[in-house]
Amino acid sequence: MSLRTRIGVMVPSTNTTFEADFQLVAPRDVTIHGQRMWLTNDAEGQAGMDRMNGEIETGARYLATANVDVVAYGCTTGSFYRGPGYDRELIETIARAAGVPAVAAAPAVVAALRHFGARRLSVATPYPDWNNQRLRAYLEASGFEVLNVEGEPGAAKSGNQGINDRDPEEVVAFAARACRAEADALLCSCTAWRSVEAVAELERRTGKPVVSSNQASIWAAFRALGLAPEIRGFGRLLESLAAVNA
Repeated sequence: MSLRTRIGVMVPSTNTTFEADFQLVAPRDVTIHGQRMWLTNDAEGQAGMDRMNGEIETGARYLATANVDVVAYGCTTGSFYRGPGYDRELIETIARAAGVPAVAAAPAVVAALRHFGARRLSVATPYPDWNNQRLRAYLEASGFEVLNVEGEPGAAKSGNQGINDRDPEEVVAFAARACRAEADALLCSCTAWRSVEAVAELERRTGKPVVSSNQASIWAAFRALGLAPEIRGFGRLLESLAAVNA
């Protein structure tokens, strides 16, 4: 009997999408193990992110007791709000505390966009303005030209918990409208937004590569583990994993 590969995930306590998306595409011999970090609808802005990220080191130690093989930090805003440099510090803190490789949503997104050679971006999010402004700054500091950042009003008003309940069809409709013709790629940011289920249809409608926070995190975690499963129906990025074997 072969051992299962274990992926540890650290998620905001309100987030019910990140783990589900990993489970949606993971092979049968890969299991997902979650650690929650405190976040509520009242915890907004930098104070909310600082409070949540104060639990990172302890959470990583908890995951280490499950003998996970990699840890994926599952909050996009939590990994970009302090800008480039902080994202690497976050990954290093998790890896040191857990004793295994770590990946995080925002730098995984950057790596995925570079994988496609994208320079000019359209960005769709469920965020309020505070998050969107910092996301734009993070992406521009990472070398991208950000054509537009559009926040879905209904999703932003629903708060951290409500974002999880947005239907993927709503994500498709909103994000497709946000994608400009001159963009090299479309980014759907937020690990609570059910955009993994929307990626394939968005690529069909826009004709462009689409990167989402969870899709990029899955891709980065599998690459860190040297896994190359064949994943179909969830966009070009995850399909590219199988090309390693080919």
